[in-house]
Amino acid sequence: MRSAAGAPVTLGITGASGAPYAVRLLRALNDTGTPLRLIVSSYGWRLLAEETGIDGVDALKAATGDWSRVELYDALDRGATPASGSAPSRGMVVCPCSMGTLASIAAGTSRNLVERAADVALKERRPLLLVTRETPLSLVHLENMTRLTRAGAVVMPAAPGFYHRPRTIDDLVEFVVARVLDHLEIEHSVGRRWRSGEKQAMEPQATEPQATEPQGTGDRGQGTGDESGA
Repeated sequence: MRSAAGAPVTLGITGASGAPYAVRLLRALNDTGTPLRLIVSSYGWRLLAEETGIDGVDALKAATGDWSRVELYDALDRGATPASGSAPSRGMVVCPCSMGTLASIAAGTSRNLVERAADVALKERRPLLLVTRETPLSLVHLENMTRLTRAGAVVMPAAPGFYHRPRTIDDLVEFVVARVLDHLEIEHSVGRRWRSGEKQAMEPQATEPQATEPQGTGDRGQGTGDESGA
């Protein structure tokens, strides 16, 4: 069974560093009116609290907009709706995806509802996006990523680009979130898209005042390529 347009997206949030990506993605999905099945692991809740100050369901709702189309599931309930391939789904995202979760999905162990739902996405040939956030990567990590890619998943490291000249952390977060939404084929207005070789290549940015050379600095750093001093 392939993905069904208009069906819910399943979002799993696990215990890898990168909770701001999950919060922004959830808000973007809510902003687009996408039906959503949300599963947060115990370590996912812990990272939400540590990295964003979101310490429970009420705080998560307050930070992510309209929850009228969100269904929240217990991550330990492996018999819930997302565990069945008969439940229509547009696909699944695990964001952020810990290396432990990645390994379990690769092995098909289905220890909790996040992992079972991901296993279902694979067997039903639906989109499965794994937004990993780990560095450096061991050979075990890379082999698990390779195995999942061969099985049909998309491994999408949370590695934002810089060609859009980000000015804030939010800009970096939105770069990754926009790529996730693109792969789910969800129309959105998150972030800025690259255009080159066109009459209007990139959306205009606000003009910033040009920096001036401080007086009395002489030629410090010129010709060396190194101004860090360490």
